[in-house]
Amino acid sequence: MDARPPLDELLASAHVVSLPLTTRFRGITQREAVIFIGPEGATEFSPFTEYEDAEAATWLRAGIAFGWGELPPLCRDSIRVNATMPAVTPDRVENVLARYDGCRTVKVKVAERGQTLADDVARVAEVRRLVGPEGRVRLDANGGWNVDEAEHAIHELAEFDLEYVEQPCATVDELAQVRRRVKYMGIPIAADESVRKAEDPLAVARARAADLLIVKAQPLGGISRALDIVRHAGLPVTVSSALDTSVGLALGAHLAAAVPELPYDCGLGTASLLAADVTDEPLVAHGGAIEVRRVEVSERMLRDYAASAERDAWWRDRIRRCYALL
Repeated sequence: MDARPPLDELLASAHVVSLPLTTRFRGITQREAVIFIGPEGATEFSPFTEYEDAEAATWLRAGIAFGWGELPPLCRDSIRVNATMPAVTPDRVENVLARYDGCRTVKVKVAERGQTLADDVARVAEVRRLVGPEGRVRLDANGGWNVDEAEHAIHELAEFDLEYVEQPCATVDELAQVRRRVKYMGIPIAADESVRKAEDPLAVARARAADLLIVKAQPLGGISRALDIVRHAGLPVTVSSALDTSVGLALGAHLAAAVPELPYDCGLGTASLLAADVTDEPLVAHGGAIEVRRVEVSERMLRDYAASAERDAWWRDRIRRCYALL
C-alpha cells in the first residue's frame, strides 16, 4: 500500500535545518537536512547536495515510508555501533574517540583527497594504539584508490589487524580484483557505494566482489527495500548511515533492528560528529550502543538551526522535483 502523503501535506510538515559538525567530514562543515513530521513520527530527507534528483528521490521514498508507513517486525531493541574517525591528524584521534562512549569498533576514513598513505598509516596506528588489541578497526576508502593503490595500502595497513576494508575502489570489477589480490591476507572487502549508488544493488554480490555489504536505509529507499536486498544478497551486512541527524539514525536503527543477523557493529553512531542536533535527546552511543526508538524533535532546535531562506527554498524545490519521480 502506498503511504505517500499529498505533496502539499509533505511540504507543510517540512523543516529545513543546517547543523554544524564537530570537524570537517566529506569536505563539509555544515550538514543540511529536511525533517518531516509524519503521522508515525519524525522522519528525514538528507541526500547530499551534489546528488542528482533521480538518486535523491530514493532517499525521499525512505523518509516518507518511515514517517507515513508501517514498521516491520524488530529483532532487537538496541544496536551496537562503531565510532567514526574522520581523516584527522593523529593528535586529534583521541578527542574524536572520546565522543563515542563504550564503542569497541572504529571505522577510520582513509584515501582522503590531498592526503597520503603515510597520513593514513599514522591515523590508523593511533586508533589501534588507543583501542588496544581487543578493539576492532575497519577502514573506509570511499572508492578513493585504484586497484594497485588499494592492494599496496591494504598491505601497508594490514599490520593493524583490520576487521575489513570498505569500498577500496569505485567499481564492482575493481572490488573483485582487490578481493582476489588480498584474499591471502584474510582481510574482508565490504561494498558500500557499489550497493547504494548502483542501478542493481545486488550486482556486487553476484560478482563475488565483496565479503559483506554496507546497507543504508535512506539511499536504498527505506527499511523494506533494504531488507529485500539483504535477503537476496546472502551476505553479512553492516547497517550504516550517511551523517544523518538523530532522526535519520533512528530510521537506520529500525532497519538494523529488523535484520535477522548482525555480525558487525553498525555505523549508526555518527550523531557524535554533529555539534548540534534536532532533538534534546540525541541518538548517541551509551555503552557502545544506541536505542531503537523514534526521536522526538525539539521545536526550539528546529528553529535555532533553521536553514537560510535561500537554502530552505532550494530544498523545497528539490522535494517537489524528487516527489514527481516517485
